[in-house]
Amino acid sequence: MSWDILVVGGGVMGWSVAHHLARAGRRRILVVDRGGGSTERATGGFRAQFATEVNVRLSLLSRRKLETLQEETGVDPGFLPAGYLFLAGEEAQRERLATALEVQRAAGCEDARLVTPEEIGRLAPWIRAEGILAGSFSPRDGFMRPMEIRRGYLEAALRAGVDRLEAEVLGFEQAAAGGLRVRTSAGTHVAGVVVNAAGAWAGKVGAMAGIDVPVTPLRRQVAVTAPTDALPASMPMLIFPDGFHLRVRDGRVLLLWPSDAADDAFDVSVDPDWTRAVVAAARARVPALAAVPVESTYAGLYEMSPDEHALLGPAPGLEQLFLVNGSSGHGVMHAPALGQLAAEMLTGRAPALDVQALRPARFAEGRPNPTRRLL
Repeated sequence: MSWDILVVGGGVMGWSVAHHLARAGRRRILVVDRGGGSTERATGGFRAQFATEVNVRLSLLSRRKLETLQEETGVDPGFLPAGYLFLAGEEAQRERLATALEVQRAAGCEDARLVTPEEIGRLAPWIRAEGILAGSFSPRDGFMRPMEIRRGYLEAALRAGVDRLEAEVLGFEQAAAGGLRVRTSAGTHVAGVVVNAAGAWAGKVGAMAGIDVPVTPLRRQVAVTAPTDALPASMPMLIFPDGFHLRVRDGRVLLLWPSDAADDAFDVSVDPDWTRAVVAAARARVPALAAVPVESTYAGLYEMSPDEHALLGPAPGLEQLFLVNGSSGHGVMHAPALGQLAAEMLTGRAPALDVQALRPARFAEGRPNPTRRLL
């Protein structure tokens, strides 16, 4: 069959693109959804506290869209502005937080502020704050429901006439009419443009088309406690100086701590040594969790780009392949914005934001974005 646009990837990003394309009036859209992606494993954090302007602007656009998503799609995204609190343990970290605040304000976001140890004690009285020098807090950051956002975009897209194929992409060939022929486990399809929204698998999809898409998977592990009221549901996301962080979701506490990559890049098993370490860290830093057992663990995959910024635009060397991936851990929170921006670009309209910083060609040009983290 023939399509104007074929979207590879049925996670929140792929369905956001499809929804926004349909909303812009495009027809003959197919989403190839193999299932088993990363959206369902996302922990649902949302923040505008970033250290680069383009990421701040993506967050501001996404936040505006989350606030109207129920009206737009009929599904409540569960956006809860409970806040994000970053904790600095040394002067260099405090300075990075202060520098990031300047970037945020220059991008039009004045939500966050530096906080003192005394203020941290009021914002997060449950933690041991020894060694905490300062922090950065935004009350408008918070949480969302990744699978509900995906459901909203999926259902709205299907209502608008987007087609869905549950299959796996097997390969690409140039089509005689100038598009791409896409071989799947359920047949062959031809499309004028293929959108690579395959998340952590974006590099594999690019390789099938003979294109280097610089996106690699990175495992992130999560430990989930038994149901507990030891911490309030309204508490902010807490991020400690070494990256250990936690939040409450559905009456359980999620414990997270970045760790070394697995030997197999796509391995989503959980390392028992990591589990022991994260539980010990939680009990040492949050006394209220000392007697709360961990009930389960799971892992998902970030889609990392070399500079930890998204790729948005045609793939260098293959204009018919449009990239929307590489968000580097921010895919769900930025999916509303990136879906809109991709649809604008694919329909020939000026994008709502300046997306030059996200052009895929930046790596070949030797002009990647600076990799700036808050901590």
